[in-house]
Amino acid sequence: MKLNKQDILEALESITIAGEGKNMVESGAVQNVVTFADEVIVDLKLATPAMHIKKRAEADVTKAIKEQVYADAKVQVNIKVEAPAKPQNPNLIKGKPIPGIQNIVAVASGKGGVGKSTVAANLAVTLSKMGFKVGILDADIYGPSIPIMFDVAMERPLSVNVDGKSKMKPIENYGVKVLSIGFFTQPNQAVIWRGPMAAKALNQLIFDAAWGELDFMLIDLPPGTGDIHLSIMQSLPITGAVVVSTPQNVALADARKGVAMFQQENIDVPVLGIIENMAYFTPEELPENKYYIFGKEGAQHLAEDLEVPFLGEIPLVQSIREAGDSGRPAALQTATLLEKAFENITKNVVEETVRRNENLPPTEAIKITTMAGCSAVKK
Repeated sequence: MKLNKQDILEALESITIAGEGKNMVESGAVQNVVTFADEVIVDLKLATPAMHIKKRAEADVTKAIKEQVYADAKVQVNIKVEAPAKPQNPNLIKGKPIPGIQNIVAVASGKGGVGKSTVAANLAVTLSKMGFKVGILDADIYGPSIPIMFDVAMERPLSVNVDGKSKMKPIENYGVKVLSIGFFTQPNQAVIWRGPMAAKALNQLIFDAAWGELDFMLIDLPPGTGDIHLSIMQSLPITGAVVVSTPQNVALADARKGVAMFQQENIDVPVLGIIENMAYFTPEELPENKYYIFGKEGAQHLAEDLEVPFLGEIPLVQSIREAGDSGRPAALQTATLLEKAFENITKNVVEETVRRNENLPPTEAIKITTMAGCSAVKK
């Protein structure tokens, strides 16, 4: 007997796939039907990989053809699974910033102890002094220091209602909005969390907070290149990254790895530049003298070698440490060498951000499953 394709399709219209409501032909599950004498091949596309759904569909097709068309038909059913795309978190739209936040800049370092958090805090207050709306997220889960540097260590975020949803209100000081895991732990309490738990806490600080309108959100990343960094870059489309290093070789070797992480093909976050901290020491009594304790211009040479911008240098000055410990960042001091240094660096960060936004497409929130691997700001 020669089978007829139209008879096969009419038989398949009697089958409904579990969970879909429409018949197999109407729903588009039947991709193709081919007949050869008494043989028939049916190609199906299903939206679920569940084995019992696949087996049931195969059995139903065979039964319908044999009962309604030809009992001795030789039936072959090929099933392809094509699951529908999962709904996307509106905060994670690829290539688009979080609503209200124009630029997200990660402040990173290859190793600890190079002054990354100090630089991040002073960048934030300098941006605020320049008239930008600024927020800073302390993503250093295991060693949060931003609350101390902004003199808000004893503060606790309040809950506010935003569009019918309860949100955390960031603590604000010196014109900068601040959130940190440090607000939710005791001073003598160690945060002993595995990566997934730390990532969940960070997502709450990012997406369950009422950040409002920001020109810049700075993210103070932990030192190194690890799980928290990947979690942040999976959660947010980072506009660009700033890498902080001191001039000595041991720090530069790790800073090189930090730059390489952002430039990795499946991450591809633009590096806005490198900042050299503790570049030289000038005694107060000898203001014209410079002593290169950790080496001379190491970070500057690294920037040239890696072909990324050099954003500037910060001297090793006791008042920077004192300002951080007292909760009043050094950049708030007026008419000082430090204010000028941080202003110069911050202007360079802004210029590189503008250049990046004019010349490159928006960064995408990365998708990493294994360990392999914005609009312009105001001028």
